[in-house]
Amino acid sequence: MSATSGARPDSAAGPSIVVRPAVPADVRRIYQLVEPYAAERILIAKELIAYFESIQEFLVAELPDDDGTWRVVGCGALHVLWDDIAEVRTIAVDESFLRRGVGRHVLEALIGRARLLGLKRLFCLTFEVDFFRQMGFEVIDGTPVGTDVYAQMLRSHDDGVAEFLDLARVKPNTLGNSRMLLEL
Repeated sequence: MSATSGARPDSAAGPSIVVRPAVPADVRRIYQLVEPYAAERILIAKELIAYFESIQEFLVAELPDDDGTWRVVGCGALHVLWDDIAEVRTIAVDESFLRRGVGRHVLEALIGRARLLGLKRLFCLTFEVDFFRQMGFEVIDGTPVGTDVYAQMLRSHDDGVAEFLDLARVKPNTLGNSRMLLEL
């Protein structure tokens, strides 16, 4: 089950993963989720302020604890790059909840959000090729925009856009990553 309303299901079958829009109160938990991946250079390390500034791009996944409180166990962001394309960013799952469908639920919700925005393509830069391939993404070469859009994007100060454009100044951060695209 994947929800974006924030409603929490009551189920006799066991706890369900709930995906909802992130709020500022989630920022420190998002930072904690990303930290181990950033330490391994799987995700880009960012300052806490960067998460506050981009909180509206994030979704979080929650599961109930034994005491009935809900715990954020995953996150992901959708960053619009142009009128028809966005980037899936910062998918992170608490290491104790890996392989339980958390990342899949987050990505499905991000894809749904992209469709609601009328986007036609989703891009990601990832080490997790098999995961994204299972979700319909395909490995690509180059940057999937025309030269006019590329020229406009060069004006962005966002490091993620620089990675999308495959600029030399971000090469150390992108070594070993695959560029992938999903047509919606």
